[in-house]
Amino acid sequence: MPEKLQVIALEEHYLDPEIKQHITGLDRTGGPKVAERLDDLGALRLAEMDAAGIDVQVLSHGAPSVQKLAPELAVRLARAANDRLAETVRARPDRFAAFAALPTPDPKAAADELERTVARLGFKGAMVHGLTHGLFLDDRRFWPIFERAAALDVPLYLHPAVPHPAVIDAYYKDYVEQYPTILRAAWGFTVETATQGIRLILSGVFDAYPGLKIILGHLGEGLPFYLWRINMGFVRDGAGANWFRDAFCEHFYITTSGFFSDPALLCCVMEMGVDRILFSVDYPFVENPPGTAWVERVPLCAEDRAKIVSGNARRLLKM
Repeated sequence: MPEKLQVIALEEHYLDPEIKQHITGLDRTGGPKVAERLDDLGALRLAEMDAAGIDVQVLSHGAPSVQKLAPELAVRLARAANDRLAETVRARPDRFAAFAALPTPDPKAAADELERTVARLGFKGAMVHGLTHGLFLDDRRFWPIFERAAALDVPLYLHPAVPHPAVIDAYYKDYVEQYPTILRAAWGFTVETATQGIRLILSGVFDAYPGLKIILGHLGEGLPFYLWRINMGFVRDGAGANWFRDAFCEHFYITTSGFFSDPALLCCVMEMGVDRILFSVDYPFVENPPGTAWVERVPLCAEDRAKIVSGNARRLLKM
């Protein structure tokens, strides 16, 4: 870059020590090196941010967070973890911001926790991981969360989690032993999270809450590439000419987390516009230096590059 731009990374994970004791199914990809970094919110993380030229990480809890727990336990653990995360941000507000962990097994409590963390702790929104006890987020039981996010004017980041057991059995079981990441970054995460996004549009939640903003990582989980075809399919079902595409481009933002590809990025820019794309690394599952090295050389003009590395994040998250 010709001059130093502030670099804000939006999908950067950690594990709360108390939540970690209560959950199974944590993504162990990367082994001890990743585990050490998930536990660190201090010197090691800051040193690796500095080495890669990352100024700010928006911290979020790793999957599946509290979403598979009993409602009462999920509420208690999420609140305590968010308080601890707020202390980390208060100690280094120049380097960290935060997305809340939400106890989605109790949707009303999750909406209240979103408001508490935004209004009282200064959080920038929340991250939600996959299904909640087998339910997709478009289920109307979760709509209080969307209503509150729209009212607060903060985004919800939809992060992947391991697919439903029935899906694993039907689609992936033949290859899981030899290729375990087929359930995660190699394919399962993409299908699961893209399906969440499609279902949200079909559900009518954006008609109910027109100000609702959703973030998808990994360059939109493939949806920008498929926008034209998905939209064409729904037109055959009687939808308006650009109904799906317009809804996606109006309500969704995407990040570069773990997806440092020039052709894929340019596709997203052409489909959605550069104002909807934000830089992320997916630390510590992905190392910082490849992300910042890539974004320095993407074939975009300086103005568009500046929007991706921090300008869009400052606008969306009011930073």
